[in-house]
Amino acid sequence: MKIEITRRARKDLLNLDHKMCARILDAIEGLRHDPPAGDVKKLKGMNPAVHRLRVGDFRVMFRNDIEKGTIFILHVAHRRDVYR
Repeated sequence: MKIEITRRARKDLLNLDHKMCARILDAIEGLRHDPPAGDVKKLKGMNPAVHRLRVGDFRVMFRNDIEKGTIFILHVAHRRDVYR
């Protein structure tokens, strides 16, 4: 499974401190497994195709495109900001 990080998510990661960024990137690598490793849930209200990965107080929003075999990382933010 290929992982693609969008421009917005890349910018979000660059704004984090080094330790948290490394921790989130490790968690993102765990998404390659079937079933994905980590605390992953499908979101209900926003877009039914979007999932979230919990990494401490941060959330990684992603979309899994099975046809292309790609996971698109859409957004990374603190839990108080990500669902707005």
